[in-house]
Amino acid sequence: MTDEVRWVAADDPVLRPLIEDLARDYDARYAPTDGVPSSAELTRYPPEAFAAERGGAFLALLEDGVLVAGGAVKRGGAGDDGRPLGELKRMWTHPGRRRRGLAGRVLALLEARAAELGYTGLELTTGAKQPEAVALYLRHGWTPDFDPAVPQDEAAYLRFTKPAPRPPGPGQPATGGVIGRATTGLE
Repeated sequence: MTDEVRWVAADDPVLRPLIEDLARDYDARYAPTDGVPSSAELTRYPPEAFAAERGGAFLALLEDGVLVAGGAVKRGGAGDDGRPLGELKRMWTHPGRRRRGLAGRVLALLEARAAELGYTGLELTTGAKQPEAVALYLRHGWTPDFDPAVPQDEAAYLRFTKPAPRPPGPGQPATGGVIGRATTGLE
């Protein structure tokens, strides 16, 4: 089996299974809000928000040419130091490929890419009806902005933060398949 880490544009056709399955999953887990399906979240940000020149990156993890997992980073809100945080979005693993560590790998690659982009802190949100995501983030050292021991409202957005890892030294790419170094102007 050959795997490939590919950094792509947010509107790259290789991501179609990721977007379609996230839409299906969001709509299955969450009721519409004021008639708007939960999958509308997937169109909240334009593809440019995930472009390197805007502080973003979109990861496609492929096995034998088939998309099996992915996720993205974009410029998020301001951290405690006033600098923008890298916000992780669109975390996904193919339903038939789960329980193999792919989500943890995607998470680590996104964290490393965020550091390469100059972010010193990270943030993400997930929904209260996604306990597997909550468990993943806790397992990987993310700090919840809520008490995980207290039941959350089913419609709640659950926020996590984490310091970005230190970027790799010269000649030590951490994110596989990366050619060059994108910058955000944060350096």
